[in-house]
Amino acid sequence: MRLVRFKVKGEAGVRAGLDQGNVVIELAGDIFRPEEKTGREYAHDRITLEAPCAPTKIVCVGLNYKDHAAESGMDLPAEPLLFLKTPSTVIGPGAPVIYPPQTRRLDYEAELAVVMGRKAEHVPASQALDYVLGYTCLNDITARDLQRKDGQWTRAKGFYTFCPLGPAIETSLDPSDLSVEAWLNGERRQSSRTSYLIFKVEHLIEFISGIMSLEPGDVIATGTPSGIGPMEDGDEIEVRIQGIGSLVNPIKKKS
Repeated sequence: MRLVRFKVKGEAGVRAGLDQGNVVIELAGDIFRPEEKTGREYAHDRITLEAPCAPTKIVCVGLNYKDHAAESGMDLPAEPLLFLKTPSTVIGPGAPVIYPPQTRRLDYEAELAVVMGRKAEHVPASQALDYVLGYTCLNDITARDLQRKDGQWTRAKGFYTFCPLGPAIETSLDPSDLSVEAWLNGERRQSSRTSYLIFKVEHLIEFISGIMSLEPGDVIATGTPSGIGPMEDGDEIEVRIQGIGSLVNPIKKKS
């Protein structure tokens, strides 16, 4: 299934749906109850896609590809290196990433995102995927100069609009070997596969759920490969992940 959240043009409110390709079938409840449908269908030109989930938190993993650790000049972590993004960072497909005046370098980071389907606490790796709703694209937008200046990553990763998500949550997907790419203005800048993750999805869920509760709709950002780089006002950044699709967002300077 491809689960989405959307708005009908000219109408208020965010709705949940099943994307069937040519139409989106509206759900009566939320993305966690896809069997409950309203009977209404919408063509894509009648709707605007929103972020496909509304997480209480986004748990991000740093330096989870060997090539990215090398380009960052940092040692490989012995355990997953975690940081958090807040719900206020989340935007959906097509929404602008705001380039804040506090930074002089704004970077893209293409990542596979894991969306939790039910509450997870102290989950062993052998059962971890049973707690997953599905997978989507994520762009871990980063104010690189502030990351280096601060020494910790909250400000650099936490500005409004710094977590584009979408376009859909794909529930029938094996996360072990998917291509992950970033395209800046139509030029490929990142290209790798999830088979190169240092800590796999199952291990990340075990590790994180041993520290904090993961709620339904919470997101784990699994890390970015090498090729990170800067964006400018007016650029268009795209994250492509095999089996999920394309997440495109424009970059806009804050006036």
